[in-house]
Amino acid sequence: MTPKEAVLIAKYVATLCPQQKFNEFTPNAWGNVLAPYAFEEAQAAVDAVSSRQAFVSPSEIITEIKARRAERIELANVVYDGDPLETGAESAAALREIIRAAGDGLTGPSSIRASLGAGDRLALPPGADHGPYEGRAAAIRASIGKMPPRVREGVVNPRGIPCQTCGALPGASCTTRGRRRQDVHPSRRDDAVRAAAGLPPVDAAEALQAQARIQAASAAALVRETEQDLEAEAS
Repeated sequence: MTPKEAVLIAKYVATLCPQQKFNEFTPNAWGNVLAPYAFEEAQAAVDAVSSRQAFVSPSEIITEIKARRAERIELANVVYDGDPLETGAESAAALREIIRAAGDGLTGPSSIRASLGAGDRLALPPGADHGPYEGRAAAIRASIGKMPPRVREGVVNPRGIPCQTCGALPGASCTTRGRRRQDVHPSRRDDAVRAAAGLPPVDAAEALQAQARIQAASAAALVRETEQDLEAEAS
């Protein structure tokens, strides 16, 4: 994260948490602490933390970032079978690159079966631009987008299912007015919780009908209460 991005993060937190106090030294201090992390990760972490509490600290942002990275690494089920031509140090470096790619969210969730190579093998597209990754990590990075995330029982993975609100497919981010969201729609998160529990998603039409019934009942109750008040005044 650059110093300029640290200023944006501080402003973002101040917007979401208006009761939190800041001064002219806050962006510099936060920038020093958050420098090792990407701006997008920090912003997503701020969204998550601020949705739970009224104040956000740099340590809570880092804790949220680490938790999300750990979850992505766990869902990736990283397996590295090594290369006979590599030294021990080279194998360790390749494994670190693959784990780093998984933490960055570049590999996507994978079943243990697929990680062990028991599933269908995907053809890796050619290309030399693999960003900061090399070797086996570059191959995994190149195959991104070929397999959508899978839903695993007991694991809440909103991006493993489609979104009923914006129509995003599994593996794709939610959008609002054509712009990609940092987080998923609440309805998609609710469906992911239900999927992790082995339950079907909420039917959107039924949910709208239930909401309409609640609103109609509230309106009817308000009319009755108003009529009773008018009768009481008349008597």
